Amino acid sequence: MVGPVVIAERAAHSTQDVVNEYEREPVPEPARLGLRSFVGQYAGEHTAGTELMIGPLFVAAGVSAFDLVVGLLVGNLLAVLSWMFMTAPIATRARLTLYYQLERICGRRLAVAYNLANGVMFCFLAGSMITVSATALGVWFDFAMPQLNDVYPNSLGWTVAVLLLGAAVTLVAAYGYGLVAHVANIAAPWMVLVFLAFGLVGLHQLGVDSSRGWWNAAQTVVWTGGDPLPGQVKFTFWHTMFFAWFCNMAMHIGMADLTVLRYARRSWYGVATAAGMYLGHFLAWIAASILYVVQLRADPTNTAVLPGPLAYRACGIAGLICVIVACWTTANPTIYRAGLAFQAIAPRSSRFTVTLATGLVTTIAGMFPAIAMKLLDFVALYGMVLMPMGAVIFVDFWLSRRFGFDPEYAERAGLSINWAAGITWVVTIIGCLALVRFGGVQIYFVGLPGWFLAASLYIVFSRLLQTRVPVPMGARTLGAR
Repeated sequence: MVGPVVIAERAAHSTQDVVNEYEREPVPEPARLGLRSFVGQYAGEHTAGTELMIGPLFVAAGVSAFDLVVGLLVGNLLAVLSWMFMTAPIATRARLTLYYQLERICGRRLAVAYNLANGVMFCFLAGSMITVSATALGVWFDFAMPQLNDVYPNSLGWTVAVLLLGAAVTLVAAYGYGLVAHVANIAAPWMVLVFLAFGLVGLHQLGVDSSRGWWNAAQTVVWTGGDPLPGQVKFTFWHTMFFAWFCNMAMHIGMADLTVLRYARRSWYGVATAAGMYLGHFLAWIAASILYVVQLRADPTNTAVLPGPLAYRACGIAGLICVIVACWTTANPTIYRAGLAFQAIAPRSSRFTVTLATGLVTTIAGMFPAIAMKLLDFVALYGMVLMPMGAVIFVDFWLSRRFGFDPEYAERAGLSINWAAGITWVVTIIGCLALVRFGGVQIYFVGLPGWFLAASLYIVFSRLLQTRVPVPMGARTLGAR
């Protein structure tokens, strides 16, 4: 783990380059981190205030207890395996950011287009986390907060709260991954305990006072499998499993976490993602569902999904602090990733300055509650948009020579656009959207066939469009094993 002394030494550098994040070179041995850093970072990032948004949406979708619990167990396991066997092996061999790897494979112009889409998506995602955090301040300072179907900010207090929280989160992200990981390691253990308390207090408020009564209450009170609330999609086991697997599709099979895991000393450190999946995307979602049912039983007309009030009714001030801190630990690495994406577009610019600008965009997005209120659909959409390039990286790294084409073709041939990658990206997105729009396939299910479509297309178009380029003597490529 990066300790306070190391962070202080790094922070002493000029703000023009506060920390060397190795944006265009492999991470060297002295900068690599141990397993503990990644356990804390993933636990902190995925045990977030946004879990208090997602958990209630399972209740609103009318999922049954069996479908929820088993679907989450299986889906989160598949997510961990995706990080371990798809993302981490490439990250610890190439040790480059996602953005620089794509530039070498796809060409500068195509990488710029991808980085722009990637950065904007991450800004919206981090903005939703700041939105959630502001609901805690709304309870604390008693200002009007948005409801489930609101799009625009609805009070001055709300706007000021988002601005203050956005500024604090952005400053931490601007000081680099070392500080992001350090903050997460401090906060994660306490947050997990508070989320556990949310679930236990909620069960007590539902009249469940023994472990034997838990499953009966789960089936008959919490997740009854009935009709969804108006405007919500009915969830089954398959919805739950695929959502748990692919809600972070952009991070694992989409390869965004190459940027984070390039710091890992060993490939198997990808197992650290289990801390986030089972503490956050299992325990926290279940606890949040229980709190939402408590709210509905107290007032069936109160369908608002506001994490601040949910947490306050369960654990008082401690609950509000947990929501604020949990969103910090999730928004920090998300803004960090977005900053690197934008910095890759203008590599001569200071990453610190770019991250500050990224935080400003994120904060403005956080003022508009529409993204947070439709979080299930948004995370599925942004994963679908970014996923095809993950398949391109995977194929280029592992399979290119086996299928008779060159890895890192844009770098070797001096191309600004690798059309094989560009066509793959566009056609895959169009194909996935067509399945949703005309094929009646819900967006939660298109990620898996979409990834295989992208991988196949990239192989076919690379074979068709590449002209073999001689490799200079001694040249080092991402695809070299």
